[in-house]
Amino acid sequence: MASRPGDDELEARLGGLAERIDELQRRLYADDRWALLLIFQGRDASGKDGTIRAIFSRSSPAGVQVRSFQTPTKLELQHDFLWRTNQYLPERGHIGVFNRSYYEEVLVARVHPEFIQPQRLPDGPPPGEPIPPEFWDRRFESIRNHELHLARSGTAIVKFLLNVSFEEQRERFLARLDDPEKHWKFQESDIRDRARWDDYTQAYQAAINATSRPWAPWYVIPADDKDHLRVLVAERVVAAIDALNLRPPEAAFDRPVEELRALLEADRRD
Repeated sequence: MASRPGDDELEARLGGLAERIDELQRRLYADDRWALLLIFQGRDASGKDGTIRAIFSRSSPAGVQVRSFQTPTKLELQHDFLWRTNQYLPERGHIGVFNRSYYEEVLVARVHPEFIQPQRLPDGPPPGEPIPPEFWDRRFESIRNHELHLARSGTAIVKFLLNVSFEEQRERFLARLDDPEKHWKFQESDIRDRARWDDYTQAYQAAINATSRPWAPWYVIPADDKDHLRVLVAERVVAAIDALNLRPPEAAFDRPVEELRALLEADRRD
């Protein structure tokens, strides 16, 4: 079994990958046929924020759009569950990053079905009754159709589940409690959700099995080792953009390049 690369090697590799991502995003913009949507899911303290910062540390903010999704607002609850993310899909030439996404509606909502009732859905279960399996099947179908439509329209999709272990999450939560400046990152509900660990595991497995497709694959990335995690994610991002076979646009000059160069070289103010 190959040993883990050293910290210095991982840091250097990540720096090179971050530079490569910046270069590829510029090519993505010049090509102007594709957008890239990256979806990050994972339990609390799995490293989503830090990974996103690290892999785009060399990228221009003008080319990367990051959006985090928390508890739905009242306005968002007045729409279908895909509506709030649709507003932030990346345009061609850009990379869009969703820190959590519409998948919360088949993950958190599945573990906590009480979150479904405020949505007042016509096909939702009556209050107090369990949610039948076909309800989630319909949501998976909606997600698959949504992602297929995006892919056909020029949005490449890559989805990451950052898979932190039970013990490592506990250590990261304790570290947050030990640092007053990080108390804002901890909520008492985090302990509540740890008690539902197995339920979340089943929800993640069901979502991945139902929605991983060649045009919108899932990658489950071990998240206990943050340095290794970031390199693995960056490698998949580079591979996803490389697979688009980007090409620069053809020049639309009315004159030969030599003539344009001669005009500029003669255009002096001595």
